[in-house]
Amino acid sequence: MKRRNLLFYLFTLLPFSVGAQRLLTLDSCRAMALRNNKQLTVSKVKQDIAANIRKSARTKYLPHVSAIGSYEHTSEEVSILNDGQKTSLGNLGTTAVGALQPAMSGLGAKLGDVGALLGQLGVPAEAFQQMSGELSQQMGQSMQQLGVGLNQEGQKIVDAFRTDTRNIWAGSILLTQPIFMGGAITAVNRMADVNERMQRNSADVREQSTLYQVEQSYWQVVSLKHKQRLAEAYLELVKKLDGDVQKMIEEGVATRSDGLTVDVKVNEAEMALTRVNDGVVLSKMLLCQTIGLPVNEQVTLADEASENVAVVTLTPQPDVETAVGNRPELRLLQDAIDVSREATHLLKAGNLPQVALTGGYAVSNPNVLNGFEKKFAGFWHVGLLMRVPIWNWGDVRYKVRASKGATTIASLEYDEAREKIELQVNQVTYKVDEANKRLTLAQSSVARADENLRIANLGFQEGVITPTAVMEAQTAWLQAQSQKIDAEIEVKLSQVELQKALGTLR
Repeated sequence: MKRRNLLFYLFTLLPFSVGAQRLLTLDSCRAMALRNNKQLTVSKVKQDIAANIRKSARTKYLPHVSAIGSYEHTSEEVSILNDGQKTSLGNLGTTAVGALQPAMSGLGAKLGDVGALLGQLGVPAEAFQQMSGELSQQMGQSMQQLGVGLNQEGQKIVDAFRTDTRNIWAGSILLTQPIFMGGAITAVNRMADVNERMQRNSADVREQSTLYQVEQSYWQVVSLKHKQRLAEAYLELVKKLDGDVQKMIEEGVATRSDGLTVDVKVNEAEMALTRVNDGVVLSKMLLCQTIGLPVNEQVTLADEASENVAVVTLTPQPDVETAVGNRPELRLLQDAIDVSREATHLLKAGNLPQVALTGGYAVSNPNVLNGFEKKFAGFWHVGLLMRVPIWNWGDVRYKVRASKGATTIASLEYDEAREKIELQVNQVTYKVDEANKRLTLAQSSVARADENLRIANLGFQEGVITPTAVMEAQTAWLQAQSQKIDAEIEVKLSQVELQKALGTLR
C-alpha cells in the first residue's frame, strides 16, 4: 500500500519536476499545427459559408411566400364624377321643375279655356275659378316638393359616387413559384456546388502548406540539436588536444606557436557552439509558433536523441498522374474553369424567357368589390408571369463572349500549372535520389574521418604526428559529421517535398 501511494505521489509531482519540458513527436506537432493554425480555422469558416450559400441556392427551386402591406395618404381623392356632373345631379329637381314650367303654363291656359266653355254651358264661373285655383296651388306645391325631392336624390347619388381615397390601406400575401428561368437557377446551384468544392480544395492547400512548414521547422530543430551535440563533442576534442599540447610545451617537445594555434581552434569551437545554441533556441521558437504553442515553451523533440535521422531509401519513380489527381492547386484551377462555364450559362439565361407562377390573397380599404366601401375586403388570385427579352443592344451577347474569354484563360492556366507540376515531380524525384546518394557518400566520409582521427590521435600520442595534423583530422571529422547531418535532413525534407509535389502530404 505504501509503495502504491509513493508511486501515486511521484506521478502527481512528475509534471512539475521536469521543468515544464514537453516531449513532442512529429505526429503531435502536425496535429497541433492543424488544430491551432488560424488560417486553417478561417478555411473551415469559409467552408461553412460556402455550405450555407449552397443551401441558399437550393431554395431558389422552391416557392417563396411574402407578405406586403402599405398605407398611403393623398391630398386629393379619386373622383368618378366631374364637377359639372356633380352640379347637375345636385340640382336635378330644380332642373326638372324648370323644364315642367312651360307645361304648367300651358295647362293654366287650357283650364281657362275649359272655364269659358263651362260658363257657356251654365256652370258658375266663380266655382270653376276657385276649383282651378286650388288645383293650381296644389300642383305648384307638388312641383316644389318634387324639385326638393329630386335635388336630394341627386345629391345622394353624388355622395354615393364619392370614393374618399385620401387614406388607402392595402395588403397582400404573394406566392411565387419559378417554372422556367432560362437555366439561371440551375447555373447558380452549380456555381454554389463548385464554390463549396473550391473552399475544400483551398483548405487542402492551406493544410499541406502548414504540414510542410511544420516538417521544415521540426527537422531544422533536429538538425541543429545534432549539430549542437557535434559542436560539443568537437569542443571536447580540441580542449583535450589543447591540454595535451600545453603539457608538451611544458616538457619542451612542442612550441608556443603550436599552443596558440590550438587556442584559436578552441575559441572557434566555442563560438560555433554559441551560434548553434542560439540557433536551437530560435528554431524551437519558430516551431512553437508554427504549432500554436507559446514561443517560450520548453519543448524536446523525439528525434533529437536519435543516432540516425534518416536512412537511404529506394528512389521513387515519377508519378505524374498521382500528382495530377491529388494536387489541390490543380483542383482549384479546374474549379475556376467550372465556375467560369456556369457563369456563361447564367449570362445566357438573360436572353431566354422566364416563366413563374404567382398566386395569393389581396385586401384593401377602401375596396371596390361591392361599390366603394370603407372597410377591408379582399380576393384570391392566381396567374402566370412571363418575361421575354426582345432587344438589349447585344448586352448579354457581349457579356457571354467576355465570360468565354475568362474560361479560356482559366483553361490555359490549368494546362500551364499541370506542365509545371509534371516538371516539379520529376525534379523532386531526382532530388530524392541525389539526397540518397549524398547520404551514402556522407556515411562513407564519416567512416573514413573516424578512422583518420583515430590514426591521428594514435600518432600524436606516439609523437610522430604534429598537433597541426591532429587539428586537420579533427576539422575533417567535424566536416564529415556535419555533412552527414545535413544529408540526413535533406533526405527527410526531400521526401516531404516529394509528398507535397504528389499531393499526398497528409
